[in-house]
Amino acid sequence: MPQVGIIMGSKSDFPVMKDAVDILKEFGIEVEVDIVSAHRTPEKMMEYGKSAHKRGLKVIIAGAGGAAHLPGMVASMTPLPVIGVPVKSSNSVDGWDSILSILQMPNGVPVATVALNAAKNAGILAAQIIGSADASMQQKMIAYKESLKEKVAEMSREIAISKAT
Repeated sequence: MPQVGIIMGSKSDFPVMKDAVDILKEFGIEVEVDIVSAHRTPEKMMEYGKSAHKRGLKVIIAGAGGAAHLPGMVASMTPLPVIGVPVKSSNSVDGWDSILSILQMPNGVPVATVALNAAKNAGILAAQIIGSADASMQQKMIAYKESLKEKVAEMSREIAISKAT
């Protein structure tokens, strides 16, 4: 059963949002992926947000470019945490329109927002949220953080070797 819903406003957002799909699969978290446009399919968006928790989802990741209303509107419809991914789109103002639209939510309708095109971080955050109530997921997150530390140590060794030669 999927634990994370990954939605986006358009198929053109998928190359960015695929990073969330991939990292969640690495953690063994099942996902559902769909196109849900806040502007073109508002009824579908409302139904998605209202029914997500009933389908067993724990977190929703919503990516959108331009006006980027999807994350906030879904957050207004669901009791679940929503992570917004601002996507730099072809009609974007360098992504700032998306970033600000997702960040500037009114009190009572929070959206956790990651950096521009940072769907991988959204996936990691979703895994951490799930891990807060799942000890095995928490252990996977600890191992992942340890692997990051090991990668940095390896880079440090490589730099030390290149400086010595």
